[in-house]
Amino acid sequence: MSQIDKASRRQKIKDRSRTAVAGTSAKPRLCIYRSLSQIYAQLIDDSGSTTILAVSSMSKENKELKGAGVEVCRTVGRQIGEKAIAKGITTVVFDRNGFRYHGRVKALADGAREAGLIF
Repeated sequence: MSQIDKASRRQKIKDRSRTAVAGTSAKPRLCIYRSLSQIYAQLIDDSGSTTILAVSSMSKENKELKGAGVEVCRTVGRQIGEKAIAKGITTVVFDRNGFRYHGRVKALADGAREAGLIF
């Protein structure tokens, strides 16, 4: 399967899932992006089109972490969960952004759940 096919396939899955997944200010959307070397997570309020908070494996507090392995992703999930709880957000809608729910994506979700987020 070529890269173009993979990218268009993920875009179709992403478009299909976004019809059902939307974030509000009370229940924002936890959107993730997984690249080959990094992982990114954002809490997004779709009603106002604003990003409430964002954490990535490249954040200042994650300078000691190397790569984007499962443990790094779990740490990023814990961080976004702790920051969301500090802002008073307890429930979110999980948007896997067209990626399969396994490996690094699942680790990030588990880390966020460990921190106390409900989704």
